[in-house]
Amino acid sequence: MTLTPAQKRARLVEIVKARSFQEGPEMKLASGKTSTFYFNMKPTMLDPEGAALIADLMLDAVGDDDADLVGGLEMGAVPIASAIAAVSHVQGRPISAFFVRKQAKEHGTQSLVEGLVRGDTMKGKSVVIVEDVTTTGGSALKAAAALQAEGARIVRVLTIVDRLDGAAEAFRSAGLDFVPILTLADFRS
Repeated sequence: MTLTPAQKRARLVEIVKARSFQEGPEMKLASGKTSTFYFNMKPTMLDPEGAALIADLMLDAVGDDDADLVGGLEMGAVPIASAIAAVSHVQGRPISAFFVRKQAKEHGTQSLVEGLVRGDTMKGKSVVIVEDVTTTGGSALKAAAALQAEGARIVRVLTIVDRLDGAAEAFRSAGLDFVPILTLADFRS
C-alpha cells in the first residue's frame, strides 16, 4: 500500500513520539537554549521505517529542483543524507550525499566537505542542506556558509523537526528557503 504524504507525516510523528521525543525536566539544547521538550532523533533516523519515511518526505520537499547533492553538518545530517541518497536511487532520481565536518581533519585530504569523488568540488553544485532538529538554525547556517565559500548554491534547507524557536526567521534573513517536515506543534497535544 502506498501512503499519501499526509499519511507518511502522521506515521513519522508516531515513530518520533515513540522513539525520539521526551517531555519533562529542562534540558540544554545544541543552540545553548533550554527546553522541556527534547528530540533525540538518532533512534528515529536509524530505524528502518523512520529512515525511509524521512527520506521520502524530504525527497518530496526537494520537489523538481535540480539538486545535485544533499547533506549538512555532521553528525545529524549524515544518516538523513545517506537515507535520501539510497531512496533517491530506488525512486529513479538519484541525488548523491555529502557531509560538512565541524572542522577540517588534520590528516589525509584535510577536507571540510566529505563525500565528493576525487577531483570534484562544490563549485557550481546545487545543494539541499538537511538536519535532524532545528532550533535557531545555527548548524545549517554554518554548513551553508562553508558550502557557499566553496562555490555551492543552496537550493533549500530541510529539517525533520523545527522547534519553532527562530530558525525560519534566521534562514529568511540569510536568503535561504527553509522547509520543515514536522514542527514542535505536531508533538504538543
